[in-house]
Amino acid sequence: MSINHPELAEKFATNVERMKWHDKALWFVRVKRDNQAKSLDEWEELRNTADKIKSHTLSHLDEYLEVFEKNAQARGIHVHWAKDAKEHNEIVLEILRSKSVKMIVKSKSMLTEECHLNPYLEKNGIEVVDTDLGERIVQLRHEPPSHIVLPAIHLKKEDVGTTFEKFLKTEKGNSDPTYLTRAARAHLREKFLGADAAMTGVNFAIAETGGIVVCTNEGNADLGAALPKLHIACMGIEKIIPRLKDLSIFTRLLARSATGQPVTTYTSHYHGPVEGGEMHIVIVDNGRSKILSQERYIKSLQCIRCGACLNTCPIYRRSGGYSYGYTIPGPIGSTLAPSRDLKKYYSLPFACSLCSSCSNVCPVKVDLAQQLYLKRQDVVDAGYLSPTKHNALKMATWLMCRPKLMDFAGFMARKVVPLLPRALVYSKFNLWGKNRELPPFPKNSFKELYKEKKGIQ
Repeated sequence: MSINHPELAEKFATNVERMKWHDKALWFVRVKRDNQAKSLDEWEELRNTADKIKSHTLSHLDEYLEVFEKNAQARGIHVHWAKDAKEHNEIVLEILRSKSVKMIVKSKSMLTEECHLNPYLEKNGIEVVDTDLGERIVQLRHEPPSHIVLPAIHLKKEDVGTTFEKFLKTEKGNSDPTYLTRAARAHLREKFLGADAAMTGVNFAIAETGGIVVCTNEGNADLGAALPKLHIACMGIEKIIPRLKDLSIFTRLLARSATGQPVTTYTSHYHGPVEGGEMHIVIVDNGRSKILSQERYIKSLQCIRCGACLNTCPIYRRSGGYSYGYTIPGPIGSTLAPSRDLKKYYSLPFACSLCSSCSNVCPVKVDLAQQLYLKRQDVVDAGYLSPTKHNALKMATWLMCRPKLMDFAGFMARKVVPLLPRALVYSKFNLWGKNRELPPFPKNSFKELYKEKKGIQ
């Protein structure tokens, strides 16, 4: 079944108050990002360097993956390869069963969300506890994350208070953030101490050292990986960077782009198992090789999951993460999802105003606006557009290819539309017009104004 972004977005936008504070909260993060970027004279140089490193790595990905595997194994790390989500989940389950694991603590990992690992393990009798605070909140509510960095951004503190009252037995009606955070801390501390294994994501995997890097603000990955004897890290094949000295480029970009802070509170390197323990790394393809083979879209694999494109996107800010029907929402998700299943996610490239704000803020210079424009062409070529939209585009093309007729149509629109009854223009049957106000029509067309002003700078 195909995802219909407009319908799902309309559900979110029905609650106007929620839409407004969701928009405002994300724009606040975007402004913080801008302030951090302005504070570094070398910001654009960092972006250019990161772009070059990622581009080079992707063009030699097979070589760097082999180097990483060799160096990781030399450090006593078990390396596994998974071609898809099913294989990834089976590998993880096999490792956990071999150690008779009953409960794991897990730090944030969009890859495991992508593979639907949690329900798979729970179905097989293993309790999974997400330890990132936002992730734990949505897990208790049986919801997926709505943002790749701020998983519970769609919820207000009152929603969290109600959730904690139900599951953590906090005081009824108490939605004080400090109180709720302390309650979550006590709850999670108990889970950390009782866990049989820990699972983390991977922000960066360094081929040169065979080690992985995990960035968090809560220290949950560190506490989880330090206490149990078993640590499993899951990563996509695109997480590789060549050298240790490359890391500082990305850590300076990541936190500033994600949350508007100079650096994440914890940037932790893992180079092997704890004493007497085991460390496993599961390297996952799950459709990435398919994107790697698509020259037009390969740069989407440069993404470092900072979420900056989500924070700036006017569509995401006003439609929420669940309107995308995909693990990764926003502009980056709107290009990744159709690259894997164009028929299912054909509507996502149209969840874009082509304002290019996402391209402007991307720390690794992925031109997302261009990719989404190209994806729209793919959708049209594949015949997935609705008949109404397809015919409308054909009519528009026909009209625009006839300048005189186009001029006449514009002239008539400027004269006639202002005279029409408001109920006709903003009818509930007019899906485009019912939620929009038309601006005043100018007296002259752009072509006429251009001719009048020609030669004036």
